[in-house]
Amino acid sequence: MYMKTAVINFKVDPKLKAAAQARAKKLGVSLSMILNDTLKEFASGKPMSIDFPEEQMTPHMEKLIAEIEAENEREGTVGPFDSVDEAIAYLETQHNAD
Repeated sequence: MYMKTAVINFKVDPKLKAAAQARAKKLGVSLSMILNDTLKEFASGKPMSIDFPEEQMTPHMEKLIAEIEAENEREGTVGPFDSVDEAIAYLETQHNAD
């Protein structure tokens, strides 16, 4: 029976691809079969374990955070506020003081 197929291209570390192909070959299946099965599980909503890489900040983001931290040390911070109204009242006092 013929099954329609779609092609998915994605980037993967060449060493990982080679290792996965070697393991699939040892099991007597194609890497395509392994990936199809994994996609079926993912699409069905079955629980899966996914290791997300630790996020890395860009140099620009690190600079912004350093600037904000330095400003907080110089000028201090306000709050926390117990309500939005309390925060707005504080902002209005600052605006009126200018």
